[in-house]
Amino acid sequence: QVQLVESGGGSVQAGGSLRLSCAVSGYTVKSYCMGWFRQAPGKPREGVANINSDGITTYADPVKGRFTISKDIDKNSLYLQMDSLKPEDTAVYYCAADRVPRCGILTAGYEFNYWGTGTQVTVSS
Repeated sequence: QVQLVESGGGSVQAGGSLRLSCAVSGYTVKSYCMGWFRQAPGKPREGVANINSDGITTYADPVKGRFTISKDIDKNSLYLQMDSLKPEDTAVYYCAADRVPRCGILTAGYEFNYWGTGTQVTVSS
């Protein structure tokens, strides 16, 4: 059974940083595409970043240069380092896992097979 458990969310002031973690079991992070997604109140879910099995990354325009996605094969975990946070980054953040090695275009992630339950990130001005 595949399980994804996010942690690291919280409240921070604008300009601050947070590091989200996604602990994965029943699935090998090195073999497949994984991603981070977010959903703000009243808005549809959107892709934040994804990472291929070979480590190639893609970022949504609003987070380019501020967020970094990475994975630790030994810990079988996915991470999202978020710097220079803005109030518009406030959302519930989800990690997700696919069953293909190469990620497609970064969208809302409906093609992803497995999802965590999310972690809240709140950025105040």
